[in-house]
Amino acid sequence: MNSRPYVLAEISWKTVRVTTYEVAVLPWGATEPHNFHLPYATDVIESDYIAAESARIAWEAGAKAIVLPTIPFGVNTGQLDIKFTININPSTQATVLRDIVDSLARQEMRKLVILNSHGGNDFRQMLRELQPQYPEMFICTVNWWQIVGQKGFFDEADDHAGEMETSVMLKIAPETVRPLAEAGPGRSKGFKLHGLRERWVWAPRLWSKVTEDTGVGNPAKASVEKGEQYLKAVTQKIGGFLIELAAADIHDLYE
Repeated sequence: MNSRPYVLAEISWKTVRVTTYEVAVLPWGATEPHNFHLPYATDVIESDYIAAESARIAWEAGAKAIVLPTIPFGVNTGQLDIKFTININPSTQATVLRDIVDSLARQEMRKLVILNSHGGNDFRQMLRELQPQYPEMFICTVNWWQIVGQKGFFDEADDHAGEMETSVMLKIAPETVRPLAEAGPGRSKGFKLHGLRERWVWAPRLWSKVTEDTGVGNPAKASVEKGEQYLKAVTQKIGGFLIELAAADIHDLYE
């Protein structure tokens, strides 16, 4: 296998010690069920691919991005009753993130992008706390599925393991996707309370009460072609941001 110079897991100290990297990308996933047809590692596989492809785009444009190994566990407090869902609490996640940031800061890596692949992960408040402690760094987070709207790419809106996510996995790792005939329909229940239904009130969902097959969204119309087009749009946006960030002066970010 040819090593990709922008993927840390594939290169050695021989390469790292002579290369100056401008921005680090930390993919963060989760371990949880995705209907009957997608693997538990779906969020990990997606973040692996999207981070690496975005870094490739940046690297080929001259921006020295480096992708760190993906964190495979996320916040899954609403799925604790579902077998082999692995939860790390937000406080645990914050500690892990702090240790990673501290390591990078000591090594004079000044720019970090957290590439999030799981809806239960929310790094914003963690960054509010971390940033003042590491003023020499710029740390940001992006949820890749929110960058490009699904309209125009997919027939039905996706929340979890539906058309969008299944199409993405058909493109990235088709060998892990079971036949769509085996997938559940992804029907889900909403809250009865109006404020929660209208989304001006928020509360975490108890997943086993929301969906029978663990999916939210119908995967029936998913295709490789849809996944390819969507991923191209997403990774071009992220890659462009990495190029811009690599060249940026983090002490002069406002205009």
